[in-house]
Amino acid sequence: MSSIVLIGFMGAGKTTVGKELVKKGFELIDTDAYIEACEKMSISDIFAQKGEDYFRQAETKALKTLLVQDKQFVISCGGGMPLREENRKLLKKLGMVVYLRIQPETVLARLKGDTTRPLLKGDDSGERVRTLMKQREAHYLSGADFVLDVDHKTPGELAEEIFKEF
Repeated sequence: MSSIVLIGFMGAGKTTVGKELVKKGFELIDTDAYIEACEKMSISDIFAQKGEDYFRQAETKALKTLLVQDKQFVISCGGGMPLREENRKLLKKLGMVVYLRIQPETVLARLKGDTTRPLLKGDDSGERVRTLMKQREAHYLSGADFVLDVDHKTPGELAEEIFKEF
């Protein structure tokens, strides 16, 4: 069964748009929440105690588990999940991969004051966001079946566009 897979940078609205797609009959899987449940700790704690590489391995393990399910999902992926080539291949096997592309200024506005994002910790979060987005763009594009720009669109509008393509 084919699923809808949402990828993109943190704050792009993957989970929010996923919740809109649930109204179309899909079950939503947020991979970060899934990993937190499996590991019995927050993403921040996983990063702090076990490191980013351990977390990236947990993402791959989660995708392999989802691949053997006989259900149609909307899968909201963590922002770094498509960085690994193995993950991009697994995501494509899961279904239609949609890259929700967002501008850095929108990310910063949406995540202002959010202390739960390990990769945004530090002095200059604005520069960090721009750098990470630049580093990840090629991975997002190579992993996506199509791209939707999210700035100035509501989650409902984005869900409708995705559902038309599905």
